[in-house]
Amino acid sequence: MTEAFRKTELEAYLDEALPAERMARIEKALRGSPALVERLATIHAERNAGSISLGRLWREHRLSCPTREQWGSFLLGAISAEATRYMTFHVEVVGCRYCQANLADLKNQQTEQPDIASTRRRRYFQTSAGHLRGRSGDP
Repeated sequence: MTEAFRKTELEAYLDEALPAERMARIEKALRGSPALVERLATIHAERNAGSISLGRLWREHRLSCPTREQWGSFLLGAISAEATRYMTFHVEVVGCRYCQANLADLKNQQTEQPDIASTRRRRYFQTSAGHLRGRSGDP
């Protein structure tokens, strides 16, 4: 018998907003349950039918997620104790994968060798140089 999943959990699965272990568990269940696949397809169709809920807007726009700049301040210890507690809760208890990825990327950038960072910046500039305009607005 297939494990029962709540509708909100299946919606979070569609948003890829569950911890990796839970995502894998649902994927495994989907492989063995045509009824679960149908249920997920129905949820997906309902979500795309044009009705917008407050919960959907909250999830899609990640309103509870700190910005990348806030994560940078978090790493520098330049935020309040209350904000630090919230952000720690957000990644450790809630398990927000998007914020975990942002935080991991920022930590990686902090430990990156200066020559690697310089090379990366130079490449970014070279690939966009033709798209930048001069100060006078001339191409």
